[in-house]
Amino acid sequence: MQSINLTDHFLIAMPAMDDPYFSKSLIYIAEHNEQGALGIIVNRPIDMSLATLLEKIDVPFEHPDFAKLPVFFGGPVQTDRGFVLHRPIGEWQSTLVVNQDVGLTSSRDVLQAVAREGRPREIMVTLGYSGWGAGQLEHELAENAWLTVPADPHILFDLPYEERLPSAMESLGIDFTNLALQAGHA
Repeated sequence: MQSINLTDHFLIAMPAMDDPYFSKSLIYIAEHNEQGALGIIVNRPIDMSLATLLEKIDVPFEHPDFAKLPVFFGGPVQTDRGFVLHRPIGEWQSTLVVNQDVGLTSSRDVLQAVAREGRPREIMVTLGYSGWGAGQLEHELAENAWLTVPADPHILFDLPYEERLPSAMESLGIDFTNLALQAGHA
C-alpha cells in the first residue's frame, strides 16, 4: 500500500462502523507516521465540564470563560489521561506540534494556564485518545471504515460539537444520511 500521511486530517466513521467507540465519530489525527497514528474524537462530549475536571485534579479555576466548556471522550486509550488540542501552539512541557498553528498537549501546565490566564483561547479538552499501530489505520482505510478529509480549524474550534461531523462531511460534498452501509471495490 502506498504511504500516506493523515496528520492534520479528519477521519469520518463510515455508517457501517459498528464499534461503539467510533460509530458516528469525527476524529482529528494529530500524528500519523510509519509507527502508527494518534487522534482524538472531537464530537463526543462526556458529562463533565472543564471546571469539574479542573476541580478533580486540584487546579484552581480563576478564569470563568471556560468553566462550562465540555470535556470530550477522545478515544478508548488512556481514558484517565487528559489531552488539550489548542491553538496557538505555545510553549508547554509536553506538546505534539500538529502544524504551524495547532498543538496537542498532555502536560498539566496548559490546563493551569487556561484556568489562570484564559490562554490558549482556542482549546478542546479530551480524556483519552484514539490510537492505531503501524499499518492498522491504512488497513482500516482499505476496508472502507473511514473517509478522510483535510482538517478545518473552523470545524474544530468554532463549531458546536454536534455540527462538526456534518460540516466535515459537507466539506467532501457528501450528506452523511446518503452514505451507503456497504462500499464497492473496483
